[in-house]
Amino acid sequence: MAEEVKLLKTWSSPFGLRAFWILKLKGVQFDFIDEDLSNKIPVLIHNGKPISESLVILEYVDETWKQNPLLPEDPYERARARFWAKFGDDKVLASIWNAFIKQGKEQEEAIGLAIETLKFLEEELKGKRFFGGEKIGLPDLALGWLANLIGVFEEVIGVKLIEKERFPLLSAWMQEFAEAPVIKESWPPHEKLVTKFRAMREPYVAAAAQPK
Repeated sequence: MAEEVKLLKTWSSPFGLRAFWILKLKGVQFDFIDEDLSNKIPVLIHNGKPISESLVILEYVDETWKQNPLLPEDPYERARARFWAKFGDDKVLASIWNAFIKQGKEQEEAIGLAIETLKFLEEELKGKRFFGGEKIGLPDLALGWLANLIGVFEEVIGVKLIEKERFPLLSAWMQEFAEAPVIKESWPPHEKLVTKFRAMREPYVAAAAQPK
């Protein structure tokens, strides 16, 4: 009996892309549905059993389909990979989103914090092609949104967050990751993303403009 593998995701969500990427890299046959249920997406359904949370999905897929492993065998290196994946969500994404929704002096301060956070990624890439070493690994998938959404955020707020002079290794990683075959063919349309995230930012801008 054939396995049932279905992915529910949102077209613009970086979290759904992670799950899409790992299934493609593993060569798993699956169906996907784009749904506008951002608070519950992505969800992977494997033989009728739902798995949610994108980082959990990454590990589940890596453990279920053994080919092309994305986590290293060494326990210490596995722990480090998990750390950087979580760091990406808890620190990097959070700090950049904060800079994205702020204005004026608050935004300047938030951008400074985001840049300081990005420096940790630059340091981690020393001597590496990818966060996973010489090939794409689980932390690369977790941080892969940087290769796409950073450009979107920069265009919307009119501020450059990742400059090649300041982040040469991170910039090189972003370019190489974005051009990897499975990754390159899955990016959402840039202009469509710009339109969506500009609209998402507007309520924050409007709220900041209200008298206090």
